[in-house]
Amino acid sequence: MMKIIYAGTPEFAVPALESLIQSGHQVVAVYTQPDRPAGRGRKIQFSPVKNCALEHGIEVVQPQTFKSQIDIDQFQSYGADLMVVAAYGILLPPVILDGPALGCINIHGSLLPRWRGAAPIQRSILAGDQQTGITLMQMDIGLDTGAMLAKASIKIDATTTAADLHDSLKEIGAELLIANLEDILNSSIDAQLQDDSLACYAAKLSKQEALVDWNKSAELIHREIRAFNPWPVSHTTLNGQNVKIWSASMGNQNTGKPAGSVISHDKQGLQVSCGEGVLSINEIQFAGKKRGLATQLLNSRNLTGVIFGNS
Repeated sequence: MMKIIYAGTPEFAVPALESLIQSGHQVVAVYTQPDRPAGRGRKIQFSPVKNCALEHGIEVVQPQTFKSQIDIDQFQSYGADLMVVAAYGILLPPVILDGPALGCINIHGSLLPRWRGAAPIQRSILAGDQQTGITLMQMDIGLDTGAMLAKASIKIDATTTAADLHDSLKEIGAELLIANLEDILNSSIDAQLQDDSLACYAAKLSKQEALVDWNKSAELIHREIRAFNPWPVSHTTLNGQNVKIWSASMGNQNTGKPAGSVISHDKQGLQVSCGEGVLSINEIQFAGKKRGLATQLLNSRNLTGVIFGNS
């Protein structure tokens, strides 16, 4: 039985932790980000990983950073053989990376070296990639630059959202970890170095980035809507108020109308002219209202001729 430290924070990291707990090895400690206020009430909430660890009676550690010698000493006191990391969100210094006998491995949400950084799932959709996946990586001091231990891929189609990929990849990550865990612990995996020339930076998302620019092509806006679901959600303005667009599909007509113009709304959705092509909005959310199908929410209002984003 090996001693393993696990580090992760969001829901994405929970299935791998649960699988490790069931693996027969000892999870001696779980590291997760400090508790923070969340929601409208700004109440302090535990991370999904912390909740999972507490349910299984595992010690939870939540340092702000690893700059304190006290935190380093505590980490080293566990005598871990391996550290497994998934969406932890805190930089690991060399003293931590080199602490466990077998180092630290990361469950990364892309097929490295394609997307390195904070938002690989969303960036793969934005770029129009046809596949993505999970890479198990031996961590080093670089940003997702370590040697690759194993990979598993998944297709991205014209309807795939970031939410879809997230839910699939978190399970794939757990499966890939367990399938390769014994080989990792036995140091019998042939690690492959990454080709840095193939790497792209998956920058962190922002709300401003999700503001729809109707001068872009319908194809690109469609990718953005899928990539920004469930956060930060593509949005535009109508009469000075924010409108969120949760899902859409590609229209098939061409128009000379100004970008952002509502051409019509019918059983297929709300047809909006773009810089190139037409977008059909399927699910929408008006300010102060719940999200819903455009065909239902627009029964009592006519937006034909309205131009999104003008105010």
